[in-house]
Amino acid sequence: MFEQFFPYGYAQSVFVIDYERLYQLGYRGLIFDVDNTLVHHGDPSNDQVEALFRRLSARGFKTVLLSDNDEPRLEAFTANMDVPFVADAEKPSTKGYEAALRILGLEQEKEKALVIGDQVFTDIRGANASGLASVLVHFIKLPSERRIGKRRYIEKGLLALWRRSKRYYGRLGSIEIQPTAAGEDVFA
Repeated sequence: MFEQFFPYGYAQSVFVIDYERLYQLGYRGLIFDVDNTLVHHGDPSNDQVEALFRRLSARGFKTVLLSDNDEPRLEAFTANMDVPFVADAEKPSTKGYEAALRILGLEQEKEKALVIGDQVFTDIRGANASGLASVLVHFIKLPSERRIGKRRYIEKGLLALWRRSKRYYGRLGSIEIQPTAAGEDVFA
């Protein structure tokens, strides 16, 4: 029952994921959520996000953004990046995930695609319904934000159940980058 909300793995942010490990595991397509996954809700893209996508592309990953945002928001977000997107995805509906797979050219090879997002009720549930592996990242919260929505408290409970699950917890193994020397490129 709760399995529909369980990710394959967890990371503190998209910037600490060991993408080399994911590549070694056979993943070639990455489907990213935008708000509170890559940037704080409503923020524009930034140098760090753009550099991440350049490195992913150079490594051989295909990427696509899957968002409930409208097309103008995603066009503005990707203005400095060569990354396709699916707007108005209506997550957790599988239609957006299917569209993302078509863009990646992985409709017949779902096992090579991975979803990365910050919400279990939309990103992870939609990935599971679509038969896709997923990584939940901790949502981006500004230091000035004191409150989180009720759904985030429910997510905490679901994640506690997930961590106790021998069958579902850690299906990807360790996917966070181990501490490295300052400035070391994790894609080297």
